[in-house]
Amino acid sequence: LYTDGTRYWYAPQPNVNSLAEERAEQLKFQPDRVAEEIERRVREEVRRSSGHFAGVHAIPRSSQEVPDEPAARLVILGLDAPYQRNGESPALSAAAQILEWRGNQPRTYRNALVFLAVDRTQLDGLDEAVRRYLAWDSILQEREALNLDPHQTRTAEQQRAAADTTVSLRLLEAFQWLLVPEQPDPQGDMGWVAVRLQGAGNLVERASKKLVADGHLYTQLGGNVLRIQLDRVPLWRGDHVEARQLVEDFFRYVYLPRLRDPSVLVAAMEDGVRLLTWMQDGFAYAESYDEGAGRYRGLRAGEGLSLSPDAPAGLLVRPEVARRQLEAELVSRPVPGGGEGGQPVTPDQTGVSVAGVVVESRADQQPASTAQRVLRRFYGRAALDPTRSGRDAAQIAQEIIAHLVALPDAKVRVTLEIEAQLPDGFPEHVVRTVRENCNTLKFEYHDFEEE
Repeated sequence: LYTDGTRYWYAPQPNVNSLAEERAEQLKFQPDRVAEEIERRVREEVRRSSGHFAGVHAIPRSSQEVPDEPAARLVILGLDAPYQRNGESPALSAAAQILEWRGNQPRTYRNALVFLAVDRTQLDGLDEAVRRYLAWDSILQEREALNLDPHQTRTAEQQRAAADTTVSLRLLEAFQWLLVPEQPDPQGDMGWVAVRLQGAGNLVERASKKLVADGHLYTQLGGNVLRIQLDRVPLWRGDHVEARQLVEDFFRYVYLPRLRDPSVLVAAMEDGVRLLTWMQDGFAYAESYDEGAGRYRGLRAGEGLSLSPDAPAGLLVRPEVARRQLEAELVSRPVPGGGEGGQPVTPDQTGVSVAGVVVESRADQQPASTAQRVLRRFYGRAALDPTRSGRDAAQIAQEIIAHLVALPDAKVRVTLEIEAQLPDGFPEHVVRTVRENCNTLKFEYHDFEEE
């Protein structure tokens, strides 16, 4: 029976709206079909983007499906593990089980996992939206058997599209709880932080951005932050710590910052060694430690360093320990005049460097004469390309100034001199801007002249 205002008529085709309502109601007794559709959509979201995660695991059947590797992973819990604020939460129980175990083996890299759970209060709305979508989809799949006319087919297509959009929105509203393991105190107990996701966007990307914004996931780490962690816990094993051991530590222990992957930590190691203030904010690097001689081989600090992003080798050395050895090397073996052709000196395995200044340690090197000159002052001037002054100044700072300021008790003064001429005279707005900027930047002297 069809109706249109006061008109009523019978037709051989079914009423598609009534049919959709009936089928949606019948799906209440088929929860597995609804759950299967939700899981399919969650996996589609995962395929679209992995965010900052090495892997995203959508509704795993067991903890065995979640790899135990040193890289950040997002685990999306199933509908049978919803999160609720009050009372016992199935999501926290499921997350804890995956965090502690992989299959029947204890999980090693616990600080690599975060979890995404569905909100219990949003389950009914999501279930209803999915049932309506499945109902309209089934009608279109059976359009020929149902003998739908073109008008009914268009109606069904429009309704299915609307239902599909509703399901996508409800999916984001439902999967809104990030569950993050947290342990502020290394000596304390581990707990959980529930972070609520809001806004539109891909399910995984939204979680990824929120974790980074709230400091629960690091895609970058400064060398000074790594130094803080080394001293806070502490992570030093005596006077040094192996680079590989640090990778293990950061992905094992929840009280350390959670990193995207080992390359983030390797970049922090390189940054900490490269810092001009490595004594205060960073650390030194050594290729190995000679226990018999009681010294570090290939010790360096205050200079560039390149390590393997996946399997870093070598040691990070306490700055005060490194400084003692570097100073002893300087006293016992004088620093050569530099590399050939005036190029910056590059340390090798037979040398040691003090913030970039190489001290040779070859066994066949003879002690310098006691009458050797002591050079106490350096002065240099260089002309810069005005169109690339930033690049040139940065290179000078790295290759020249860095070596000087890193030496103990060195007093370094750097000045910048600018001279510009324009035959037709400088425009008034340029004069005003330059003068204001010079005052802001605290130039000791600046002025425009007529001649």
